[in-house]
Amino acid sequence: MILYNVTTSLDPEIAEKWLAYMQEAHMPEVMATGFFLKSQLCRMLDEEEGGITYASQYYCVSLEQLQEYQRVAAPALVAEMDKHFGGRYASFRTMLEVVG
Repeated sequence: MILYNVTTSLDPEIAEKWLAYMQEAHMPEVMATGFFLKSQLCRMLDEEEGGITYASQYYCVSLEQLQEYQRVAAPALVAEMDKHFGGRYASFRTMLEVVG
């Protein structure tokens, strides 16, 4: 199983709206693509002072499936996120193999 982790640091002014958008729109849209089995959203507890950081996590069966998601569905979803919050957040993505 593969864990796709998207870590996002937010401008504190948008944090509440971003969180609502993630829970009500973005994450359901990602799951609706059919590429992932489950998802979760976590808030970092050891943030630097004034920082707000979340990790959105998605589980899929294989690296090939994740790569297909990134090719087929991710560009439009990222563009939609940028339409709402562009320039007010920074994200980085990691792909992890679940070993236990």
